[in-house]
Amino acid sequence: MIFATLFDSYYLDKGIVLYNSLEAVTKDFKLYIFCFDDRSKQILEDMKLEHAVIVHHSEFEDEALLKLKAERSKAEYCWTCTPVIVDYVLKQYKEENCTYIDSDLYFFKDPQCLFDEIEEAKADVVITPHRFSDTGKDQKTQKRSGKYCVEFNYFNQTDNAWEALNWWRERCAEWCFHLYEPERMGDQKYLEKFPVLFKGVHELQHLGGGVAPWNLKQYKLVSRVTENADAGNESDSVSKAVRLAKKDTNEEFDLVFYHFQNLRYISEHVINISSGSHDKKIKKAIYPVYLNQIYEVRKMLSDKYDVSFDVKKKYSSNKLIAWLQGGLLRFKIKSLSDIYRI
Repeated sequence: MIFATLFDSYYLDKGIVLYNSLEAVTKDFKLYIFCFDDRSKQILEDMKLEHAVIVHHSEFEDEALLKLKAERSKAEYCWTCTPVIVDYVLKQYKEENCTYIDSDLYFFKDPQCLFDEIEEAKADVVITPHRFSDTGKDQKTQKRSGKYCVEFNYFNQTDNAWEALNWWRERCAEWCFHLYEPERMGDQKYLEKFPVLFKGVHELQHLGGGVAPWNLKQYKLVSRVTENADAGNESDSVSKAVRLAKKDTNEEFDLVFYHFQNLRYISEHVINISSGSHDKKIKKAIYPVYLNQIYEVRKMLSDKYDVSFDVKKKYSSNKLIAWLQGGLLRFKIKSLSDIYRI
C-alpha cells in the first residue's frame, strides 16, 4: 500500500501519529511524506521511520508553483499541491499506484480491506464521499464543500488515472482558495467532475473509510476492543478496534480510519473536538486514543526538538476569515462532551 501525505512542522504531531497508526495496524505500507518546511524534514529524518520516504518541498517545486505559493495562504498552497505530490510519486518513484491521505487521519484497522475493494472494482481512480446525511443542513454543507472529500484518493498508472490527475492538477493551479463557489472550493469540489469526465472512477463504498465529524452523528457504537486499561479506570483504555453501525439501517462495519478534522485547542490541555455528535459512547471509543497520542508526540517534540504548537488554527488567505478561525471558532461549542482535558 503506497500512500502520500504533506504537512509542515505545524502539523508534525498529526503526521507522526498518522504514521504510527499505520504501523500499528500493518507493516505492508510505504508512506511518502512531503515536508513543507526544513524543520519537519530534519526531525522526520532523525526519527528514521522504517516505512516512510521523506521528501522536501524543494524537490518538486518549480517556478509556476512558487508563484502560486506567494499568492495563496499556507493551507491553500498545500491544497494546490495535493495532486502534485501524487503525480511526483507516480513519476519519480515509479510506484504502481499512490493514495493521497490527509495528515490528520488515524487508522484503527488495516486498510487492506479498502484496497481489496479497489481491486475488486477494477478501479483506476478512487474518490471518497463525505457521506453527509439527507438533512437540509447537511445538504447545504455538501453544496458548499462538495460531495467528495480530499482525504483518501487513489490513482494508478493507467491512462484513465493520468487523465483525471492531470486535469485535477491543472484546475488546482488555476484556482484553489478557501472560498465557496458553485463549482469550486479549495481542491475538493473538483472531484465531483471525476465520474462525469473520466473512466475507471470508483466511489469508495466501505463505510469505515471516511468516518469524520461531518457524518459521525449518523452512526452508533456496536463494540470496541481495548487494551492497557487500568482496573477501575476505563478512561485509560486504548481503542484497538471499533465497530460501528448506521443508526437508520443498523448496517455494521469496522472503523478503518477516522478523519480528526476541526480539532480546536482552547488551551494547551483543553480541546474542543467539534465532533458533530452528542453520543458520548461513540466519542469515547474514538477520540481519547488520538488525543492522548497527539499529546505524547507533542511532548516528545518539545522535549527532544524544542518544537511548540500554536493553539490558534487558521487556514484562509482572507484576513477576516483567518481571524475568526484562529480566535472565535475554537470557542464554538455545540456539545459539552466535546470538551476534553488532557
